Amino acid sequence: MSETRRLYFDDACLLEFDAEVVERREHESHPAVVLDRTAFYPESGGQPWDRGTLGGVPVLQVLDLEGAILHVLDGPAPEGRVHGAVDRAVRFDHMQQHTGQHVLSQAFWELLKGETRSFHMGPDLSTLEIGLPKISDADCDRVEDRANAVVWEDRQVKTYFVPEERIGEVPLRRPPKKQGLLRVVEVDGFDYSACGGTHVRRTGEIGLIRLGGVEKIRGNLRFEFLCGGRALCDYRAKDRTVRRLAASFSCSAADAGGQVERISAEGKALKKRARRLEERLAAFEAAEIVRAAPGRVIAGVLEDKTPEEARFLALNIVRRGDFAVAYGASGESQGHVILARAESLKADLRQAVPAVAAVVPVKGGGGPSLVELVAADKSRLGEAVEAAARWLAEHP
Repeated sequence: MSETRRLYFDDACLLEFDAEVVERREHESHPAVVLDRTAFYPESGGQPWDRGTLGGVPVLQVLDLEGAILHVLDGPAPEGRVHGAVDRAVRFDHMQQHTGQHVLSQAFWELLKGETRSFHMGPDLSTLEIGLPKISDADCDRVEDRANAVVWEDRQVKTYFVPEERIGEVPLRRPPKKQGLLRVVEVDGFDYSACGGTHVRRTGEIGLIRLGGVEKIRGNLRFEFLCGGRALCDYRAKDRTVRRLAASFSCSAADAGGQVERISAEGKALKKRARRLEERLAAFEAAEIVRAAPGRVIAGVLEDKTPEEARFLALNIVRRGDFAVAYGASGESQGHVILARAESLKADLRQAVPAVAAVVPVKGGGGPSLVELVAADKSRLGEAVEAAARWLAEHP
């Protein structure tokens, strides 16, 4: 394939261009073309491909095939001369995220000697894997503050090519992965990286760099981060959420977090209390049911109980004597079948599952003395419980 001239190397802000189709082919059942030159960035180095159109046909994917750039299309492949248009919003978003990553990576290295292991730009947020075993909130703030200080200084972002034999003259943050002529992206006086991506012209265009969640991975830390427009959207959504919470609690936005923590603690305490009360109620109900039991097998559908409440009741019953229980609980969107037996009985309740499944499809399982099954079709829950009861009667 002919090598494609990459117009985005010369001008990352170039969004429209004309080119010649040099090859037409198929890629995964879609038409695709190679051009003599293109402004479309192909997926590479953690950065996704550009979006846009070629001759009015939407571009689905852009791939780098050893120098030739393949444009995968959602429509007929054009011939001859074609006009390309890159989606500005997507391009600028990628430029903000990628340049922001360079600034953030250098801030991690400068302050904490945390080396960048990998970078991935997703459609909603990006991630950066840093070679650190742990980090404090204070150090996260320091890194974020340093990165944003560089943004607000509005430093120039330069791109240029350096021959391999002279790359040692450039203070790269990390050694290059490729050989030959190397493209360097320099954030003026701050960061030097070998990179083929698209970048903003000045750091001020990044707008804002915001660190998000962090998790451990492969002995390193993986940080979520947002830049520019993504950071603004994230702030706006969270601000609205906090203001809604503050209005609900009749408090200030600053106090909303404390109110949520207080209500959460109260909710957990109430849940524990409710569970204790449910257990006590189940004990009283079980005593009444046992007194009125016509035989060894107790069965029925409990319309007003949750699966957990039905389980409490069944377990309390079998603790009071040589009983086996088949209960259906229909208090949720799905039907539940709970089977329980006293430890003195020998039947393996797991063997009852086929009898229930013959009536209605079920999922679940358990052990020899307790089984819980879930049926998506609640309309036949009564029949399923009857089938389970018959099996219990036949298997003492």
